[in-house]
Amino acid sequence: MLTSLVTNLTFEDYLNYDDGSGFPYELVDGRLELMNPPTIQHFLIVDFVDTAFKAEIKRLDLPWLTFREAGVRTGRNKSRLSDLCVVTQEQARELINVSAVFESPQLIIVEVISPDSIKRDYRYKRSEYAAVEVPEYWIVDPLEKKISVLLLEEGLYEETVYTDNQKIISRTFGEIAISYAGRNAIAVEQVLAAGNLG
Repeated sequence: MLTSLVTNLTFEDYLNYDDGSGFPYELVDGRLELMNPPTIQHFLIVDFVDTAFKAEIKRLDLPWLTFREAGVRTGRNKSRLSDLCVVTQEQARELINVSAVFESPQLIIVEVISPDSIKRDYRYKRSEYAAVEVPEYWIVDPLEKKISVLLLEEGLYEETVYTDNQKIISRTFGEIAISYAGRNAIAVEQVLAAGNLG
């Protein structure tokens, strides 16, 4: 249980914080916020997108890596955990033996919506990721059956919403849509279907 002793944490305190529970926390204005365990649907969707990104990184021979649940510093005493991010090998090298909380903007961040994360992912993380200049932010929403791709333009995100069998276009991976498993592109329905078993 969180106590008043951990409501004024600095970013440095957060990097070293361990209450022994093993539960993940985000740091929001010096306050710890406990993250609920994801659903199986959430894990399956993140795995699908992660696999697609890794395939494209390999195909294009890019010096990039993907990480799940890595941190991103979004303010003086703020740090978020992303469902999935793409970073350069150089960014990863800087954190090789310390907490995986990136202070330079990741290339892409992906969040998968769950009922308890709607406001956090659509509103708070959107503004925080833009403020720290994350160039591309995907919001995968199985509740509304859509994927929003937000591209940073002059400090603000321009949003394109994809639904049904529309192919998802990623600026970070070039002008083409993300390729996956030999296909030319992945569509929203494929990403969302990955969250189902059988």
